[in-house]
Amino acid sequence: MTKYIVQGGHPLFGEVHISGAKNAAVAIIPAALLVDGVCRIENIPQISDVTALLKILEQLGASVRFLTTSSVEIDCSHITTTQVSQELAHKIRASYYLIGALLGRFGEAQVSMPGGCNFGGVRPIDQHVKGFVAMGAEVHEGDYIFARAKDGRMKGASVYLDVVSVGATMNIMMAAALADGVTTIENAAKEPHIVDLANFLNSMGADIKGAGTDTIRIYGVDQLHSGSYAIIPDQIEAGTYMAAVAATGGQILVRGIIPKHMDCITAKLQEMGVEIEEQDDTLLVRRSGKLMRTNIKTLPYPGFPTDMQPQITTVLSLAEGTSMVTEGVWDNRYRYAGELLRMGAQIRVEGRTAVVEGVKKLTGASVQAYDLRAGAAMVIAALAAEGTSEITNVQYIERGYEDIVQKLCDIGARIECVECEEPAPPQRQIG
Repeated sequence: MTKYIVQGGHPLFGEVHISGAKNAAVAIIPAALLVDGVCRIENIPQISDVTALLKILEQLGASVRFLTTSSVEIDCSHITTTQVSQELAHKIRASYYLIGALLGRFGEAQVSMPGGCNFGGVRPIDQHVKGFVAMGAEVHEGDYIFARAKDGRMKGASVYLDVVSVGATMNIMMAAALADGVTTIENAAKEPHIVDLANFLNSMGADIKGAGTDTIRIYGVDQLHSGSYAIIPDQIEAGTYMAAVAATGGQILVRGIIPKHMDCITAKLQEMGVEIEEQDDTLLVRRSGKLMRTNIKTLPYPGFPTDMQPQITTVLSLAEGTSMVTEGVWDNRYRYAGELLRMGAQIRVEGRTAVVEGVKKLTGASVQAYDLRAGAAMVIAALAAEGTSEITNVQYIERGYEDIVQKLCDIGARIECVECEEPAPPQRQIG
């Protein structure tokens, strides 16, 4: 077990290059199961969730070969089983994407209930199951999820999602790619990584239309073929570094992003007094004056992303005045608030809303990461705080941020990763 030691109070200056999108990679890698041949995936982030998924593919019988540190060649021509190891599936939430991919290709799947982050709310997969059943699968839930297409192949169907679900939208897309007939997903999620998954599948021969809108149509094909695809940049990683410079002050150039994907985050940071200039595939982010209060509500894309809520709340804890943060996606995502209180923040949680009274400074403390994005928030708080902070359970942070310690050091942060004398108590998390 390791922990981060952070010497706070130092503005950030320099450039940071954004890696491939975690939320896209954890769906596209399972989607490789649908391809009867070799696919090359580029711009893969070097994070533990990706490592775990590639190990699962190898356990299923796939051949996995890294060509560079960020590109991998996957051959799923000779899959030997549709049963996923319980030990591996428990490590990540995104293991549920294996159900849709295996159902789509082989007509059956046996996957352990997924693990991942637990930020205090419930993350059911009922909408995923609803889609699979509509498409002709029998699904049994327990410690494992057993799913089997009644006739050996999924059937096209109309699926209306009761809630806008990113996971269900992507999982049903995968199950439908090789189905017999046309599948329509209504009230579909519209996040950039959904479009990225559709583009990946289409590049391999799928026929998916409407990704990025609330109605997606998947015209089932008989087979997907070999091909190459590059994953989009990570919107949330970029937003996290932007939030870090907002909290600490300074100026950074965020490289290798799609500025349009950042609009929902950029707009709120600008309301708070952060200067942001768009330059092709970069954003110049500067904060030298005081931070101003604002109100934020997380919503499905193109609204403000729930995966940026802990980071932006941390920044607002240093803004002048009272801010209101409302979680509009999950029932509860404020477990980290107690850790910020230990550092001197003034936050009061009332159901889905956090009332944030800005303070003049945060003070270094020993805190822990409760989940992936809450862990990123702890890093931001520690960078902005006076004194030294220790952050434990950092394995959750490394699920979604490639080489975060080195990237922060390169822009002037004083942070190091050291061995813990005692293992931190395990926390179960959502990602």
